[in-house]
Amino acid sequence: MDFVYHIIIGTAILAASPFILLKMIINPRFRTDTLSRLRGGTRVPELSGCVWVHASSVGEVRAAKTLIRVLKEHVKNLPIVLSTFTAMGYEQAVKEGVDHVFRLPPDFPYWIHPLFDKLNPKILILIEAEFWPCLLRRCKYLGVPSILVNGRITKRAASSYEKLQQVFRWITQGIAKFSMRTEADAERILKLGIDPEKVTVNGNIKFDALPGQSKEIPEPDEQSDLNSKLVVFGSTRPGDEGPAMQAIVDLRKEIPGLRFVIAPRHVQRCREVEDLIKEFDMDYVLHSQLGKNLDRNRELILLDTLGELNGYYARAAAAFVGGGLNPRFGGHNILEPAGYNIPVVFGKHMNNFEEEARLLLQSGGGIQIDRPKELYETLHKLMTDPQERQRIGNAAG
Repeated sequence: MDFVYHIIIGTAILAASPFILLKMIINPRFRTDTLSRLRGGTRVPELSGCVWVHASSVGEVRAAKTLIRVLKEHVKNLPIVLSTFTAMGYEQAVKEGVDHVFRLPPDFPYWIHPLFDKLNPKILILIEAEFWPCLLRRCKYLGVPSILVNGRITKRAASSYEKLQQVFRWITQGIAKFSMRTEADAERILKLGIDPEKVTVNGNIKFDALPGQSKEIPEPDEQSDLNSKLVVFGSTRPGDEGPAMQAIVDLRKEIPGLRFVIAPRHVQRCREVEDLIKEFDMDYVLHSQLGKNLDRNRELILLDTLGELNGYYARAAAAFVGGGLNPRFGGHNILEPAGYNIPVVFGKHMNNFEEEARLLLQSGGGIQIDRPKELYETLHKLMTDPQERQRIGNAAG
């Protein structure tokens, strides 16, 4: 099976190479991202006998940071290295001050095997749902134990894996322990034929990964209006910003003094979001320009840097978390704003955060909307009823 997989991936890489090279020539951003992955393993120092943690993107990196902090208390003599899949995850890890971090190269022996020679890991810890066949099979071949932490598996993913159960068991054969977030995640992984002795439910470590306020956000005495009447639209995806902007336009007509923040999930989409804001003919300022712009009373801030969203959540009156209006995205982390005792509004498609949505709705701290047009109505009720807003916010925290 290993040989077949490598042949398939190798053939796919060769077939796609001309298109990849062409795109690298005409798209600077794609070129930078591709080279970052291809060179990822060369930038990490030799750390023989390390603990290797792998996370995908920003949310998983934050969870990994919590795990790494605990690991440092118990394995003080072993270096810890973190690999990420996405560029945003890598940037977040660097910003969080992780000592050793690199981008995981493509899942093929040419890049993966030299990594093991350089790192010689004592253990591989995967965060949430990172099942890379070559990576995991190399661990098994070398006798390196691997475990899944904060494991999750959505209904959609489980349905896909069920059609290829034999392949899934081959990929995960070397994983010694599956530490799942919820009973539902555990049930799905068990249905795929995983040994029950390997599966435990230990909760979600993202509950412990809420970062503190950012030092980059102006202090309350500098921006009192912003602190008291701020609505944050966080982790927005394509299709979220349109309803958000319409809600902003309608809210500012009805409620004087409101301030707003839009934070795209991927900062590279800021140019696209800027174009949308201009269509609504509304003044805005980029977060990165706040220090240079004397006019801090702009009604709308577009967050174009990483690591600052929680600072705005901490000063918000209410928040909308994107990704849940479209089933393609499956929602984003609604616990981050909830941790700051504010009402959290989100869409109905939360398949990646089912347990979080259930808990927040059960506590009364979350409001789930079925249609984009409900966003304005929901936020209007919250911003015109301070007592109800406080009640829901207290329930969220």
